[in-house]
Amino acid sequence: MGKGVTIERSHRLDGIGEYYFSRRLREIAETEAATGRQIIKLAMGSPDLPPAQTVIDTLAREAQRPDVHKYMSYQGEPILRKAFADWYKKFYGVDLDWKTEVYPLIGSKEGLMHVCMTFLNEGDKVLVPNPGYPTYSAAVKLAGGEMVTYALNKQTDFLPDFEAIEKAGLDGVKMMLVNYPNMPTGQTPTLELFERIVAFGAEHNILIVHDNPYSFVRNKNRLSIFQVPGAKEVALELNSLSKGHSMAGWRVGVLLGKAEWIKDVLTFRSNMDSGMFYPIQAAAATALGLGEEWFTQLNEIYYAREKQAYALLDALGCKYRPGQAGLFVWAELPEDYEGDSFQFSDEVMEKCDVFLTPGAIFGSEGKRYIRITLCCPAELLEKAANAIKERFH
Repeated sequence: MGKGVTIERSHRLDGIGEYYFSRRLREIAETEAATGRQIIKLAMGSPDLPPAQTVIDTLAREAQRPDVHKYMSYQGEPILRKAFADWYKKFYGVDLDWKTEVYPLIGSKEGLMHVCMTFLNEGDKVLVPNPGYPTYSAAVKLAGGEMVTYALNKQTDFLPDFEAIEKAGLDGVKMMLVNYPNMPTGQTPTLELFERIVAFGAEHNILIVHDNPYSFVRNKNRLSIFQVPGAKEVALELNSLSKGHSMAGWRVGVLLGKAEWIKDVLTFRSNMDSGMFYPIQAAAATALGLGEEWFTQLNEIYYAREKQAYALLDALGCKYRPGQAGLFVWAELPEDYEGDSFQFSDEVMEKCDVFLTPGAIFGSEGKRYIRITLCCPAELLEKAANAIKERFH
Protein backbone atom coordinates (compact mmCIF):
# COMPACT_ATOMS: atom_id res chain seq x y z
CA MET A 1 0.00 0.00 0.00
CA GLY A 2 1.31 3.43 -0.94
CA LYS A 3 1.89 6.36 1.33
CA GLY A 4 -1.28 8.18 2.41
CA VAL A 5 -1.98 11.72 1.26
CA THR A 6 -1.59 14.73 3.53
CA ILE A 7 -4.54 17.10 3.31
CA GLU A 8 -4.69 20.39 5.16
CA ARG A 9 -8.15 21.44 6.21
CA SER A 10 -9.67 24.65 4.88
CA HIS A 11 -8.52 27.89 6.49
CA ARG A 12 -12.16 28.87 6.90
CA LEU A 13 -12.18 26.51 9.88
CA ASP A 14 -9.37 28.45 11.57
CA GLY A 15 -10.73 29.80 14.83
CA ILE A 16 -13.80 27.53 14.66
CA GLY A 17 -13.74 24.96 17.42
CA GLU A 18 -15.93 21.92 17.95
CA TYR A 19 -19.30 22.97 19.36
CA TYR A 20 -18.81 23.25 23.13
CA PHE A 21 -21.62 20.89 24.08
CA SER A 22 -20.42 18.28 21.59
CA ARG A 23 -17.00 18.19 23.25
CA ARG A 24 -18.04 18.65 26.89
CA LEU A 25 -20.83 16.06 26.88
CA ARG A 26 -18.46 13.55 25.30
CA GLU A 27 -15.96 14.21 28.10
CA ILE A 28 -18.70 13.77 30.71
CA ALA A 29 -19.76 10.46 29.12
CA GLU A 30 -16.14 9.27 29.34
CA THR A 31 -16.02 10.28 33.01
CA GLU A 32 -19.25 8.39 33.72
CA ALA A 33 -17.95 5.27 31.94
CA ALA A 34 -14.64 5.35 33.80
CA THR A 35 -15.98 6.09 37.29
CA GLY A 36 -19.57 4.85 37.36
CA ARG A 37 -20.75 8.32 38.39
CA GLN A 38 -24.12 9.52 37.13
CA ILE A 39 -23.93 13.21 36.31
CA ILE A 40 -27.12 15.27 36.05
CA LYS A 41 -26.74 17.34 32.88
CA LEU A 42 -28.54 20.67 33.06
CA ALA A 43 -27.01 21.92 29.85
CA MET A 44 -28.54 21.84 26.39
CA GLY A 45 -31.94 23.21 25.46
CA SER A 46 -33.23 20.09 23.77
CA PRO A 47 -36.91 19.72 24.71
CA ASP A 48 -37.63 16.42 26.46
CA LEU A 49 -41.39 16.73 25.92
CA PRO A 50 -43.06 15.17 22.85
CA PRO A 51 -44.99 17.12 20.23
CA ALA A 52 -48.77 17.05 20.18
CA GLN A 53 -50.17 13.60 19.35
CA THR A 54 -51.97 15.02 16.30
CA VAL A 55 -48.59 16.03 14.88
CA ILE A 56 -47.21 12.51 15.27
CA ASP A 57 -50.40 11.05 13.81
CA THR A 58 -50.08 13.28 10.73
CA LEU A 59 -46.50 12.17 10.18
CA ALA A 60 -47.43 8.48 10.46
CA ARG A 61 -50.43 8.83 8.17
CA GLU A 62 -48.67 10.83 5.46
CA ALA A 63 -45.63 8.54 5.48
CA GLN A 64 -47.88 5.67 4.39
CA ARG A 65 -48.61 7.40 1.09
CA PRO A 66 -46.67 5.99 -1.89
CA ASP A 67 -46.23 9.38 -3.57
CA VAL A 68 -44.38 11.37 -0.88
CA HIS A 69 -40.92 9.80 -0.94
CA LYS A 70 -39.55 11.80 -3.88
CA TYR A 71 -37.61 15.06 -3.86
CA MET A 72 -39.73 17.95 -2.67
CA SER A 73 -39.79 21.59 -3.79
CA TYR A 74 -36.75 23.67 -2.90
CA GLN A 75 -39.11 26.40 -1.68
CA GLY A 76 -41.10 24.15 0.65
CA GLU A 77 -44.54 22.75 -0.08
CA PRO A 78 -47.57 25.09 -0.12
CA ILE A 79 -49.13 23.28 2.87
CA LEU A 80 -46.24 24.38 5.12
CA ARG A 81 -45.67 27.84 3.70
CA LYS A 82 -49.38 28.63 4.06
CA ALA A 83 -49.35 27.26 7.63
CA PHE A 84 -46.43 29.51 8.59
CA ALA A 85 -48.18 32.55 7.11
CA ASP A 86 -51.42 31.70 8.96
CA TRP A 87 -49.47 31.16 12.19
CA TYR A 88 -47.85 34.59 11.93
CA LYS A 89 -51.21 36.21 11.26
CA LYS A 90 -52.91 34.43 14.17
CA PHE A 91 -50.29 34.83 16.89
CA TYR A 92 -48.25 37.88 15.81
CA GLY A 93 -50.81 39.80 13.73
CA VAL A 94 -48.32 39.93 10.83
CA ASP A 95 -49.33 39.59 7.17
CA LEU A 96 -46.97 37.52 4.98
CA ASP A 97 -47.29 36.39 1.38
CA TRP A 98 -46.87 32.62 1.68
CA LYS A 99 -45.76 32.36 -1.95
CA THR A 100 -42.81 34.75 -1.74
CA GLU A 101 -42.07 35.78 1.85
CA VAL A 102 -42.02 32.41 3.65
CA TYR A 103 -39.13 29.96 3.22
CA PRO A 104 -39.14 26.73 5.30
CA LEU A 105 -35.77 25.51 6.56
CA ILE A 106 -34.36 22.27 7.92
CA GLY A 107 -34.05 24.00 11.30
CA SER A 108 -33.36 27.70 11.77
CA LYS A 109 -29.72 26.98 12.69
CA GLU A 110 -28.97 26.27 9.03
CA GLY A 111 -30.86 29.44 8.12
CA LEU A 112 -28.28 31.53 9.96
CA MET A 113 -25.54 29.99 7.84
CA HIS A 114 -27.55 30.43 4.61
CA VAL A 115 -28.20 34.11 5.34
CA CYS A 116 -24.53 34.76 6.10
CA MET A 117 -23.35 32.88 3.00
CA THR A 118 -25.88 34.73 0.84
CA PHE A 119 -25.18 38.30 1.94
CA LEU A 120 -21.64 38.49 3.32
CA ASN A 121 -18.49 39.08 1.33
CA GLU A 122 -14.98 38.56 2.67
CA GLY A 123 -14.34 41.14 5.39
CA ASP A 124 -17.92 42.39 5.78
CA LYS A 125 -18.59 43.20 9.41
CA VAL A 126 -21.48 41.81 11.43
CA LEU A 127 -22.75 43.02 14.80
CA VAL A 128 -23.11 39.93 17.02
CA PRO A 129 -24.49 39.89 20.59
CA ASN A 130 -22.16 39.12 23.51
CA PRO A 131 -23.33 36.88 25.15
CA GLY A 132 -25.02 35.11 22.26
CA TYR A 133 -25.70 31.79 20.56
CA PRO A 134 -22.27 30.37 19.51
CA THR A 135 -23.65 29.55 16.05
CA TYR A 136 -23.90 33.30 15.33
CA SER A 137 -20.16 33.85 15.46
CA ALA A 138 -19.41 30.56 13.70
CA ALA A 139 -21.75 31.36 10.80
CA VAL A 140 -20.23 34.82 10.35
CA LYS A 141 -16.65 33.49 10.37
CA LEU A 142 -17.38 30.56 8.04
CA ALA A 143 -18.94 32.97 5.54
CA GLY A 144 -15.80 35.13 5.60
CA GLY A 145 -17.34 37.91 7.64
CA GLU A 146 -15.76 39.79 10.52
CA MET A 147 -17.51 39.65 13.87
CA VAL A 148 -18.03 42.88 15.84
CA THR A 149 -19.56 42.13 19.23
CA TYR A 150 -21.96 44.35 21.13
CA ALA A 151 -22.40 43.87 24.87
CA LEU A 152 -25.55 42.70 26.60
CA ASN A 153 -25.21 43.03 30.38
CA LYS A 154 -27.16 43.96 33.47
CA GLN A 155 -26.08 47.61 33.10
CA THR A 156 -27.98 47.77 29.78
CA ASP A 157 -30.75 45.45 31.01
CA PHE A 158 -29.43 42.91 28.46
CA LEU A 159 -30.50 45.17 25.58
CA PRO A 160 -28.28 46.69 22.86
CA ASP A 161 -26.67 50.01 23.78
CA PHE A 162 -27.07 51.73 20.41
CA GLU A 163 -25.06 54.81 21.44
CA ALA A 164 -22.11 52.60 22.39
CA ILE A 165 -22.44 50.61 19.16
CA GLU A 166 -22.42 53.79 17.08
CA LYS A 167 -19.53 55.28 19.07
CA ALA A 168 -17.44 52.15 18.43
CA GLY A 169 -17.84 52.78 14.69
CA LEU A 170 -19.96 51.24 11.96
CA ASP A 171 -17.62 51.36 8.97
CA GLY A 172 -18.02 48.18 6.95
CA VAL A 173 -20.92 46.85 9.07
CA LYS A 174 -23.41 45.12 6.76
CA MET A 175 -25.52 42.99 9.10
CA MET A 176 -26.70 42.85 12.72
CA LEU A 177 -27.84 39.68 14.47
CA VAL A 178 -30.43 40.13 17.21
CA ASN A 179 -32.37 37.60 19.29
CA TYR A 180 -35.39 38.38 21.51
CA PRO A 181 -36.58 36.71 23.65
CA ASN A 182 -32.85 36.45 24.18
CA MET A 183 -30.73 33.38 24.64
CA PRO A 184 -28.91 32.99 26.99
CA THR A 185 -30.09 35.92 29.12
CA GLY A 186 -33.84 35.28 28.86
CA GLN A 187 -34.55 38.99 28.33
CA THR A 188 -37.88 39.67 26.61
CA PRO A 189 -38.48 42.32 23.93
CA THR A 190 -40.82 45.25 23.68
CA LEU A 191 -42.25 46.74 20.51
CA GLU A 192 -40.22 49.87 21.33
CA LEU A 193 -37.03 47.79 21.23
CA PHE A 194 -37.90 46.40 17.81
CA GLU A 195 -38.76 49.90 16.59
CA ARG A 196 -35.34 51.08 17.73
CA ILE A 197 -33.59 48.15 16.05
CA VAL A 198 -35.43 48.72 12.75
CA ALA A 199 -34.68 52.46 12.86
CA PHE A 200 -31.01 51.69 13.54
CA GLY A 201 -30.82 49.33 10.57
CA ALA A 202 -32.55 51.80 8.26
CA GLU A 203 -30.37 54.72 9.36
CA HIS A 204 -27.08 52.87 8.84
CA ASN A 205 -28.04 50.62 5.88
CA ILE A 206 -27.57 47.46 7.97
CA LEU A 207 -29.51 44.24 7.37
CA ILE A 208 -31.16 43.15 10.62
CA VAL A 209 -31.46 39.38 11.12
CA HIS A 210 -33.79 38.60 14.02
CA ASP A 211 -33.69 35.08 15.49
CA ASN A 212 -37.05 34.43 17.20
CA PRO A 213 -37.38 30.78 18.38
CA TYR A 214 -38.34 31.41 22.03
CA SER A 215 -41.42 33.64 21.92
CA PHE A 216 -43.84 30.84 22.88
CA VAL A 217 -41.92 29.54 25.92
CA ARG A 218 -42.43 31.27 29.32
CA ASN A 219 -43.30 34.47 27.46
CA LYS A 220 -46.69 36.13 27.64
CA ASN A 221 -46.00 38.95 25.17
CA ARG A 222 -45.25 37.38 21.77
CA LEU A 223 -43.65 39.75 19.33
CA SER A 224 -42.23 39.65 15.82
CA ILE A 225 -39.95 42.33 14.44
CA PHE A 226 -42.38 42.54 11.51
CA GLN A 227 -44.94 44.16 13.81
CA VAL A 228 -42.91 47.32 13.27
CA PRO A 229 -44.11 49.23 10.16
CA GLY A 230 -41.49 49.10 7.41
CA ALA A 231 -39.51 46.29 9.05
CA LYS A 232 -39.62 44.12 5.93
CA GLU A 233 -37.42 46.68 4.16
CA VAL A 234 -34.78 46.32 6.86
CA ALA A 235 -35.05 42.89 8.47
CA LEU A 236 -35.28 39.15 8.02
CA GLU A 237 -36.70 36.94 10.77
CA LEU A 238 -35.94 33.33 11.64
CA ASN A 239 -38.37 31.17 13.60
CA SER A 240 -38.54 27.52 14.60
CA LEU A 241 -40.76 24.70 15.80
CA SER A 242 -37.95 23.24 17.92
CA LYS A 243 -38.80 24.99 21.18
CA GLY A 244 -42.46 26.02 21.39
CA HIS A 245 -43.71 22.89 19.61
CA SER A 246 -41.22 20.39 21.16
CA MET A 247 -39.96 19.34 17.72
CA ALA A 248 -36.19 19.95 17.94
CA GLY A 249 -35.21 16.68 16.25
CA TRP A 250 -37.70 17.20 13.42
CA ARG A 251 -35.60 20.13 12.13
CA VAL A 252 -38.30 22.53 11.00
CA GLY A 253 -37.60 26.25 10.86
CA VAL A 254 -38.46 29.17 8.64
CA LEU A 255 -36.93 32.30 7.16
CA LEU A 256 -39.32 35.22 6.66
CA GLY A 257 -38.89 38.49 4.82
CA LYS A 258 -39.34 40.37 1.59
CA ALA A 259 -39.43 38.36 -1.61
CA GLU A 260 -36.17 39.72 -3.04
CA TRP A 261 -34.08 38.59 -0.08
CA ILE A 262 -35.86 35.24 0.23
CA LYS A 263 -35.11 34.60 -3.44
CA ASP A 264 -31.44 35.41 -2.86
CA VAL A 265 -31.22 32.86 -0.03
CA LEU A 266 -33.01 30.29 -2.18
CA THR A 267 -30.35 30.78 -4.87
CA PHE A 268 -27.65 29.80 -2.38
CA ARG A 269 -29.48 27.05 -0.53
CA SER A 270 -30.83 25.28 -3.62
CA ASN A 271 -27.23 24.50 -4.56
CA MET A 272 -26.52 22.66 -1.32
CA ASP A 273 -29.82 21.12 -0.21
CA SER A 274 -33.24 19.91 -1.32
CA GLY A 275 -36.68 20.19 0.25
CA MET A 276 -37.59 18.33 3.44
CA PHE A 277 -39.58 15.06 3.57
CA TYR A 278 -43.24 15.84 2.77
CA PRO A 279 -44.74 14.00 5.79
CA ILE A 280 -42.61 16.20 8.08
CA GLN A 281 -43.91 19.30 6.30
CA ALA A 282 -47.52 18.12 6.65
CA ALA A 283 -46.97 17.31 10.34
CA ALA A 284 -45.35 20.71 10.89
CA ALA A 285 -48.42 22.34 9.34
CA THR A 286 -50.54 20.45 11.89
CA ALA A 287 -48.30 21.76 14.68
CA LEU A 288 -48.64 25.32 13.43
CA GLY A 289 -52.42 24.94 13.58
CA LEU A 290 -52.44 24.15 17.30
CA GLY A 291 -54.38 26.57 19.48
CA GLU A 292 -53.60 28.44 22.68
CA GLU A 293 -54.39 25.39 24.83
CA TRP A 294 -51.24 23.64 23.61
CA PHE A 295 -48.98 26.50 24.71
CA THR A 296 -50.79 26.89 28.03
CA GLN A 297 -50.21 23.23 28.91
CA LEU A 298 -46.59 23.37 27.73
CA ASN A 299 -45.80 26.44 29.80
CA GLU A 300 -47.43 25.05 32.93
CA ILE A 301 -44.77 22.33 32.81
CA TYR A 302 -41.93 24.79 32.22
CA TYR A 303 -43.08 27.13 35.00
CA ALA A 304 -43.16 24.21 37.44
CA ARG A 305 -39.61 23.36 36.43
CA GLU A 306 -38.61 26.99 36.80
CA LYS A 307 -39.48 26.85 40.52
CA GLN A 308 -37.14 23.89 40.99
CA ALA A 309 -34.41 25.70 39.05
CA TYR A 310 -34.79 28.70 41.35
CA ALA A 311 -34.37 26.42 44.38
CA LEU A 312 -31.21 24.99 42.86
CA LEU A 313 -29.80 28.46 42.16
CA ASP A 314 -30.68 29.60 45.68
CA ALA A 315 -28.69 26.66 47.02
CA LEU A 316 -25.71 27.75 44.91
CA GLY A 317 -26.00 31.34 46.10
CA CYS A 318 -26.56 32.59 42.54
CA LYS A 319 -28.71 35.61 41.65
CA TYR A 320 -31.25 35.52 38.85
CA ARG A 321 -33.86 37.83 37.33
CA PRO A 322 -37.48 36.62 37.45
CA GLY A 323 -39.55 36.80 34.29
CA GLN A 324 -36.99 35.31 31.91
CA ALA A 325 -38.36 33.69 28.75
CA GLY A 326 -37.22 30.57 26.91
CA LEU A 327 -35.93 27.17 27.97
CA PHE A 328 -33.27 28.34 30.43
CA VAL A 329 -32.53 30.35 33.55
CA TRP A 330 -29.56 32.73 33.37
CA ALA A 331 -27.97 33.39 36.74
CA GLU A 332 -25.07 35.38 38.13
CA LEU A 333 -22.32 33.71 40.15
CA PRO A 334 -22.17 34.46 43.88
CA GLU A 335 -20.51 37.84 44.49
CA ASP A 336 -17.81 36.36 46.67
CA TYR A 337 -16.86 33.63 44.16
CA GLU A 338 -13.44 34.54 42.79
CA GLY A 339 -13.28 32.24 39.76
CA ASP A 340 -15.07 32.37 36.42
CA SER A 341 -18.02 30.41 35.09
CA PHE A 342 -15.86 27.52 33.80
CA GLN A 343 -14.30 27.03 37.23
CA PHE A 344 -17.69 27.29 38.92
CA SER A 345 -19.24 24.72 36.57
CA ASP A 346 -16.31 22.32 37.09
CA GLU A 347 -16.51 22.73 40.87
CA VAL A 348 -20.25 22.04 41.01
CA MET A 349 -19.83 18.95 38.84
CA GLU A 350 -16.92 17.62 40.87
CA LYS A 351 -18.69 18.09 44.20
CA CYS A 352 -22.30 17.44 43.27
CA ASP A 353 -22.37 15.44 39.99
CA VAL A 354 -24.39 18.25 38.40
CA PHE A 355 -23.30 19.88 35.13
CA LEU A 356 -24.28 23.53 34.62
CA THR A 357 -23.48 25.47 31.45
CA PRO A 358 -20.73 28.07 31.98
CA GLY A 359 -21.93 31.42 30.69
CA ALA A 360 -18.55 32.23 29.17
CA ILE A 361 -19.20 29.87 26.25
CA PHE A 362 -21.65 32.52 25.01
CA GLY A 363 -19.06 35.32 25.12
CA SER A 364 -16.93 37.33 27.52
CA GLU A 365 -19.99 39.05 29.03
CA GLY A 366 -21.06 35.65 30.33
CA LYS A 367 -17.95 34.91 32.39
CA ARG A 368 -19.76 35.63 35.66
CA TYR A 369 -22.90 33.67 34.76
CA ILE A 370 -24.21 30.14 34.47
CA ARG A 371 -27.19 28.80 32.52
CA ILE A 372 -29.56 26.04 33.60
CA THR A 373 -31.83 24.22 31.18
CA LEU A 374 -35.47 23.52 31.93
CA CYS A 375 -35.51 20.64 29.42
CA CYS A 376 -35.66 17.92 32.05
CA PRO A 377 -38.30 16.72 34.53
CA ALA A 378 -38.90 18.79 37.66
CA GLU A 379 -37.93 15.70 39.69
CA LEU A 380 -34.45 15.74 38.16
CA LEU A 381 -34.03 19.43 38.90
CA GLU A 382 -35.14 18.73 42.48
CA LYS A 383 -32.62 15.88 42.73
CA ALA A 384 -29.88 18.21 41.50
CA ALA A 385 -30.93 20.90 43.98
CA ASN A 386 -30.82 18.41 46.84
CA ALA A 387 -27.35 17.22 45.81
CA ILE A 388 -26.15 20.83 45.79
CA LYS A 389 -27.69 21.55 49.21
CA GLU A 390 -25.93 18.51 50.65
CA ARG A 391 -22.51 18.83 49.03
CA PHE A 392 -21.81 22.34 47.75
CA HIS A 393 -20.10 24.53 50.32
